[in-house]
Formats: sequence, structure tokens, C-alpha cells
Amino acid sequence: MNAGETLRDLLIFPDWPAPPQVQAVSTTRRGGVSVPPYDHLNLAMHVGDDPISVAENRRRLAVMAGFPTEPAWLEQVHGTTVVAAEAMDSPVAADAAWTRLPGRPCVVMTADCLPVLLCDRAGTVVAAIHAGWRGLAGGVIAAAVARLDVAPPDLLAWLGPAIGPTAFEVGAEVRAAFLALDAGDAGCFQPSPAGRWLADLYELARRQLRRLGVSAIYGGDCCTFNEPERFFSYRRESRTGRMATVIWLVGSTENRESRRPAPTTGFPATSNAETSQS
Repeated sequence: MNAGETLRDLLIFPDWPAPPQVQAVSTTRRGGVSVPPYDHLNLAMHVGDDPISVAENRRRLAVMAGFPTEPAWLEQVHGTTVVAAEAMDSPVAADAAWTRLPGRPCVVMTADCLPVLLCDRAGTVVAAIHAGWRGLAGGVIAAAVARLDVAPPDLLAWLGPAIGPTAFEVGAEVRAAFLALDAGDAGCFQPSPAGRWLADLYELARRQLRRLGVSAIYGGDCCTFNEPERFFSYRRESRTGRMATVIWLVGSTENRESRRPAPTTGFPATSNAETSQS
């Protein structure tokens, strides 16, 4: 962290009415040690960045966010598999994780795709979802909601940083895949000057959540493509890093502010940093 920077310059704390025992954070590209084109807080091991830099970035994130344990990193495949975070001892192929266990962070990585966080109003269960267009069309949100075993009206959803509706150009086959699910999704696509379609991932996700019965939906106001100083974007740069969006439960005697570390201007030295492939 550079002099004068605060946590809110580096991290996004969801603005949603989650109960105090639910903690969540989404990263920007700021605050890490990776060099271009992965500058600076790249958290992905699979994109070609130096593993030692990624391990240090993950360690810095843990310090900044106050993770109780190592997050349950996934091998994301643009599918619909949902896994229990506490059942993982190494990354598995999945695109969502959930838990009822305090102290086990669920995490997804993105660089244009949509991260979705879920929790129940009672603060007993949380989930993190990686929702690109393939995952959305395949039903990854519905799969995650089903695993939580909570009445949908009792769920809260937060939509993290993703590519915005003026930048996400797709072909006719993507539009057709969504209209086959719900013709009402036509309003989420606008013609592009190139003769293709501009898709609104945020609104597609909101519509899916509402169809499932989840009406308390927050976030969805960033554009990874159009904010290059703040976010990684695969569409914009191809060779680039990944942000992380993380959610976890804390014990009933802890609260949101007590878990969140105070802003600092530096980090302790690295020691035995985690370098497992994600």
C-alpha cells in the first residue's frame, strides 16, 4: 500500500445490508507487486504471472481483508458446478463455492465475468459465483441458490465488478442462448455498431435472480473494461491479471468492523507464501 492510500482505494466492500457475521470484499488491480501486464494485484496462478508475485499478492490480500484462513480457490471452467468450500483441500474444477462454516472464505476470480455473492438474511450461509455468459446461460446462479437450501426471498445478492453493457460485445448465438431461456431477456441486448450485440451481464443476472425469487439485489455499477486504472479486463488486454471476490462467515461474537483491519501503509515481510495453482 502506497503512502496516503487506504483500504477503500484498493478494495471494494459491498454496500448491501448483509448481517454482521457476513464478511465480503472484492479486489481492484491496485495494491500488489506484479509487473505489467499483470500489474499489480493479480491473484491468478494460471495467467502466466510469476508465481512468487501471485503468492505475495494473495498474502497481501489476506492481510488487508483479514481472512481467517486461506480462501477456497477454484479452477473455474465457465460451468455450473457448485462445491462446498469446507470440502476442498486443493482447487477443484467448479464455478461457485458455498459454506455454512465460519472461517472458510469462498472466492471467485474474474477479469470481465460477473462475480455474484449470496448470503441469507440470518447470516448462516454464503456463496461466491463466477458468472460469465456461459455460466449464466447454463444456470450457475440457479445451481448455487439451490445448494444454499434457503427460501429465495430470504437471500441477498451482490453483483461485483464486471464488464459493462456498453462494452460487452457478443455474437447472435449468445443472444439466442438467453432468449431460448426467457424471451424477456431481449431487452438485455442492444445492437452494436459492428452489427453484433451489446450484452448487459448485470441485468441478465438480475433477471435470473428475480425469476428464482431473489429480489434483494445490490451492486452492478462498475465496468471492468472502461476502468483500466482500477480493474483487469481480459477483453481489453487479453494478457492480464484477475481480481478476486470473496465472502465468508465469522463467529457470532465477532462483527463486521472487528474483522476488518485498520488501514495500513505497509505489509510485513513475506514468509512461506502460498503458491498452489488455482
